[in-house]
Amino acid sequence: MPERKLSSTNFYNQLFLEEKRALNELLYLLSKRWMAEVLFSIEGGNSRFYSLREDLEHISDHVLAGRLKYLAQHELIQKNYLPGNPPRTDYALTNKGEELSKILDGLSDFAVNKMQFRNAKRTNEFYYVPEKRRGRAKKPLTVTCQRPG
Repeated sequence: MPERKLSSTNFYNQLFLEEKRALNELLYLLSKRWMAEVLFSIEGGNSRFYSLREDLEHISDHVLAGRLKYLAQHELIQKNYLPGNPPRTDYALTNKGEELSKILDGLSDFAVNKMQFRNAKRTNEFYYVPEKRRGRAKKPLTVTCQRPG
């Protein structure tokens, strides 16, 4: 198989994307449904599975368990086993999780204060109204945001 030319645009695109790989992986992690909400709920003091499920009333047990496992794998939360009968599990943010939560707070503030979001009545949905381009307005993008407190 022939080698790719080092001066090709494909080569430069690959280099650029590899430099941004960590950021793209983090954005992919956070874009998973319920991921940020689970992180915020733990930050808000819900440390047990059932308190998380009650706080996030529309999440299924299967999805919640998967998100907790994924957050623990990436060391954003810590899973603590408590002895007793029956054995219990407790979740807490790690230092890395607390740092990410602060960054997400800043992004939330930016979204509310700097973007063109308007609060929809009787829902937690916000609508981003993009600027007009070439005389045509694009359809609004619906974004659901939920933050404890």
